[in-house]
Amino acid sequence: MTDDFGYLNARVRVRRSSLLPEGFFQEALNLNFDDFVGALGETPYAEHLSGEDLGAVDRAVAARLRQVVGSLPGLVGGETREAVVMLLSRADLANIKTILRAKEAGLSAEEIRASLFGGTLPEAVLQAMIEAPDAAGVVQALVLPGHPLSAALREAVAAGGEAEQIEVALDRAYFEGLRKLAGRIDDAFLQDYLAYEIDGVNLSTAFKLAQRGGVADADAYFVKGGRHVSEALFTRIAGGEVAAVDELAGTPLEPLAAARDLGELEHALRCLLLERAGRGAFDAEGAGLVTAFVRAMEWEAARLRLIARRAYYRLPVEAVEREVFCS
Repeated sequence: MTDDFGYLNARVRVRRSSLLPEGFFQEALNLNFDDFVGALGETPYAEHLSGEDLGAVDRAVAARLRQVVGSLPGLVGGETREAVVMLLSRADLANIKTILRAKEAGLSAEEIRASLFGGTLPEAVLQAMIEAPDAAGVVQALVLPGHPLSAALREAVAAGGEAEQIEVALDRAYFEGLRKLAGRIDDAFLQDYLAYEIDGVNLSTAFKLAQRGGVADADAYFVKGGRHVSEALFTRIAGGEVAAVDELAGTPLEPLAAARDLGELEHALRCLLLERAGRGAFDAEGAGLVTAFVRAMEWEAARLRLIARRAYYRLPVEAVEREVFCS
């Protein structure tokens, strides 16, 4: 099996052609649920649609993500495969955090399931995590030798940390692993993109800490490896000086400088990271093209799920429009 991004990228180019055009989302946002399902049935998602309810849409989205993105590691071997698995594991990181937060909030298994998609975790493991009674139960369910987050979660929960501390431990494990791998394969695009993701994680954490009134040991929540968000800036924002984000003006993170609450920050951050990932589409020999494709497919899946819920629950378009577009 080849250990070659050039070979993988040739396959990815073919799959990129099946991404839904922007016009689909602009039109779908205004459809009622039946018409939305009908429109989805005229796309590559049709082969996965096995019903006409919200669950059928979710299953179709998940199945296509597994088919088109989840199968990528099987096309290559060696460090190229490791890099692809780590890129896909970004969704595992998000899913594990979602499950842990849901446990604290007392959400039902059905509510948790509706919030998850993508990643590399087997269905049986995900279901066991969803059904676990608490964080310790989630740890017991996530027993996957070699998974980059399994040991980190076990150690963080055993240490008895609060929710934010557990999330930071997971962030550090994930990004440190991918940083080391990007260094070993000497992939400039992946190293650059990771720095932006780490800056984004630190800003999100800082805003969350500021919301709860700050903490005395803000440095304990900082993830190293970013480029434009220093530990000093992080500490100031986490301490409640949210306006310090203004200092990002004049840097590549300038689109985030106007944010004053977590919602504004996360919207601007999502759009910035999509734009940075998209630049990888021109990287023919490295990890850039597969990074761009994985993030584009995950964004497509998230948008479809949002639009489906707007239509199914008959919400006003304005309720989700901001989350579906980056303009």
